[in-house]
Amino acid sequence: MIAFVRGEVAEVGLTSAVVEVGGVGLEVMCTPGTLATLRPGRSATLPTSMVVREDSLTLFGFLDADEKTTFELVQTASGVGPKLAQAMLAVLSPDDLRAAVASEDVKTLTRVPGIGQKGAQRIILELRDRIGAPVGSARPAGAPAPAADWRTQVQQGLVGLGWSAKEADKAVDAVADQAGPAPDVGSLLRSALQTLSRA
Repeated sequence: MIAFVRGEVAEVGLTSAVVEVGGVGLEVMCTPGTLATLRPGRSATLPTSMVVREDSLTLFGFLDADEKTTFELVQTASGVGPKLAQAMLAVLSPDDLRAAVASEDVKTLTRVPGIGQKGAQRIILELRDRIGAPVGSARPAGAPAPAADWRTQVQQGLVGLGWSAKEADKAVDAVADQAGPAPDVGSLLRSALQTLSRA
């Protein structure tokens, strides 16, 4: 299995990045928060998890080892596949996820697109003895995005997670006042997702 990739970022897309490793471009599926930290032409190191299916090999990339471990652990809950695990990490940091499971906070888990009331209860039941307590490490903040760029990145992230372009645009407008001079795309994406879950 491929534990991590290190190389020059060749391309950053809506849901993935291409990292050049030894002359080969590896496509790595990432959350919008992770993608916001990557810049084409710059070197990057991403811990990775490979998901093998009959018809595909998919590489998922993360900001750090904690995200990777959490991604792999949540998939041990029934009904949680790699896409849903990635959506969970797009909305919640590993610590937020551990806190939600430990405190049996169904409401927080249902903020993730694709997780309903019953799904959240099942995840809590199956993971609470294994996921551990919050460790107090905040997710590393993404590199500040230029003022105009954050809107595009958040909108594309929401569309990539299954919301319509119209819904995504409304959510971006709703969180615009939180952007400030140095927007943190990961935080703004989480706020936009909270706005959508309340709607």
